[in-house]
Amino acid sequence: MLISPAWAQAPAGASGPGYEQFFIIIGMFALLYFLMIRPQMKRAKEHKQMTEALQKGDEVVTSGGVLGKITKIGETYVSIEIAPGTEVQMQRSAIQTLLPKGTIKSI
Repeated sequence: MLISPAWAQAPAGASGPGYEQFFIIIGMFALLYFLMIRPQMKRAKEHKQMTEALQKGDEVVTSGGVLGKITKIGETYVSIEIAPGTEVQMQRSAIQTLLPKGTIKSI
């Protein structure tokens, strides 16, 4: 009624779905993979390597922001001395950053 029938019809050469839409979807997925998924996987791999390489005496920062020195290491838990005579036990995965030696004394 408002649009003439000539404008509402598809062009004569356009029969069936176009491959352009398929390639656009594949391109979007590839872009998502390289900008979001791959970097996240790389960070997770680096964090796992760092937690596996922890040793007694390393100075660390936990995911809660607590600084401390590792005193005991187990399979899944570590003991961290946060003050003289004060130790807490945490999961290895809760350790966020490994600090250079002597960082706690310089603070």
